[in-house]
Amino acid sequence: MAKVAFIGLGTMGYPMAGHLAKAGHEVCVYNRTQAKAEKWVAQFGHRLASTPEEAARDAEFVMTCVGNDEDLYQVTLGETGVLKGMAPNAILIDHTTASAEIARQLDSACREQRCGFLDAPVSGGQAGAENGVLGIMVGGASESFARAEPVIAVYAKAIKHLGEAGSGQLTKMVNQICIAGLLQGLAEATHFLKQSGLDGESVFDVIQHGAAGSWQMANRHQTMLNDQFDFGFAVDWMRKDLSLVLDEARRNGARLPVTALVDQFYADVQQMGGGRWDTSSLLKRLEPGK
Repeated sequence: MAKVAFIGLGTMGYPMAGHLAKAGHEVCVYNRTQAKAEKWVAQFGHRLASTPEEAARDAEFVMTCVGNDEDLYQVTLGETGVLKGMAPNAILIDHTTASAEIARQLDSACREQRCGFLDAPVSGGQAGAENGVLGIMVGGASESFARAEPVIAVYAKAIKHLGEAGSGQLTKMVNQICIAGLLQGLAEATHFLKQSGLDGESVFDVIQHGAAGSWQMANRHQTMLNDQFDFGFAVDWMRKDLSLVLDEARRNGARLPVTALVDQFYADVQQMGGGRWDTSSLLKRLEPGK
């Protein structure tokens, strides 16, 4: 069993750290809001730290799962960041959906301290984190991946090493591009079938088993038909992710017209007050009267 530090106990990090504890690893947690860390310790045991640096001391693996590049910088390279406390040969595993640029920066900083680094964003949402069945895309040195994979596996259904540092974040961007297009298509299809007077359940019962089927259709068509969006992966988070995608596209020259358009559609949803609605709420901007 390993000594693990887990930094960031949000919607995803809280259950992920819980899986590590239940698997028998020795876990020390840190969260910016200490009450959340105290709640986690009360539920799972183990211990909490007052700073990321303190949590990282003596840890073999340090996991981070925070909001964005700025948050990640603070908990890793900041005044009391984990790199101040990490011992040589420890491995920093970042589960934040962040930029490929900061992944490369952290990889360089870790190498200077003779530590390993993996950028390992996740897919699967809150349910995937709670059930320990996340998909995890990993960039970084193969030696670090080989050491870390058995620990990461306690909350993963699928783990894939994709190349050098930054590759995990770039793969997560590919994932979000796919989801953005799928959800807009699903929103338009749902709107169309309603306007046509079709029974939505019957329609999706047929088409989800054919070429149009997807995870989004299987898991979101019912709530979309019921006009339910107060759950799931928030529009605000998706816009943060798509901003990373579009920034990277400007750097690498990729042309993403549909992604850019759907990002603006999500901006419309935010203007409607739906920043915390599930990403399937693209349907709402097609049905403004509801």
